[in-house]
Formats: sequence, structure tokens, C-alpha cells
Amino acid sequence: MPKSRCQWAKHELEIAYHDTEWGVPLHDDQGHFEFLILEGAQAGLSWLTVLKKRENYRAAFADFDPEIVARFTEEDLERLRQNEGIIRNKLKINSAVRNARAFLDIQREFGSFDSYIWQFTEGQTIQNNWKSPEEVPAKTKEAEAMSKDLKKRGFNFVGPTICYAYMQATGMVNDHLVSCFRHKDLLDAG
Repeated sequence: MPKSRCQWAKHELEIAYHDTEWGVPLHDDQGHFEFLILEGAQAGLSWLTVLKKRENYRAAFADFDPEIVARFTEEDLERLRQNEGIIRNKLKINSAVRNARAFLDIQREFGSFDSYIWQFTEGQTIQNNWKSPEEVPAKTKEAEAMSKDLKKRGFNFVGPTICYAYMQATGMVNDHLVSCFRHKDLLDAG
């Protein structure tokens, strides 16, 4: 019998991502930086578009090492704008470097980005019990607070909707539908 999944997971890349990553609590700074870049790159596009380009992003952005990305030069940015393997939006590419620098500032202030970002959910996964996709919000008060604080710290492409997608991706919220086999798996994961 096939597993019951969240309805958005249709393509093989989406299914693999859904089954192994989406909603799993993340406590690795490099992983956090990756999702910040990818969620910002997704703005206005489908997540599948980003998943198809993910390996190219890893190569183009030094495996999402914020120390390296923060030192990207104008030449590096031009190289990225010519890279057909990633989303070549100039504003999104520039924001990756800007966000890397702000990311490093947060690491210095809080000891890790993980310590900083999880404060928005009081260090716990918010366990939701949605029965249908229509119930899942596009943003929440926690995502709005995160967005406001990240922007204050110099980040961009971190609006409340992007922040909520980031929270879903990194397991700060469990938005798997209750009918999905992953919902129960992640109830105690946070």
C-alpha cells in the first residue's frame, strides 16, 4: 500500500525531500544557511524549480559555507549571474552574499545561528495538526517576528512568507498533514 504523503510531494525530487528533510528539526548552521539561500531563491517560483537546481547551488555557493560566500567579490557575483544552473536573478544572488555577512554577525553574537533562529519557537518544534492543505498558513506571528528581526540585522529576501517556508523546511514547525506518514514520525523530533 502506498504511503500517504502531503499532497504537494508529487515529483520524485519532492518526494525524496518530503520524506527525508522537510520538517526535520535542523540544528546545523551550514544547513541553516543553505535553506536561507534556497528559500530566498524560491521567491516567486516553485520549490521544485529550486530542488532541480540544488546541486548546482551547492557547487556555485561553496557548499553553502557562509564564510566563503561572505567574501564573494564582484567577479564572483558576475560568474553567478552567468551560471545557467542556478536562478540568475541579480537581486537574489546579491542577497546571498549580503545574507552570508549578516549570518556571520549572528554567529558571532549568539555563538551559532542555530541558537539565534530557534528562539522564535522557544527552542521547540511547533506541532500543528492540519487536516487539509488549505489549513496550512502562508505565514504566522512567529514568521513575522523572525522576518522583522532578520531584516533589522541586514538580511533580505526574508519576508514573513519566506520565513515561514524556512520554518517548515527546518522543522521549526511540523506542517505535515495528520494524514501524512511523516507527521507522526516528527511529533517528538523537536
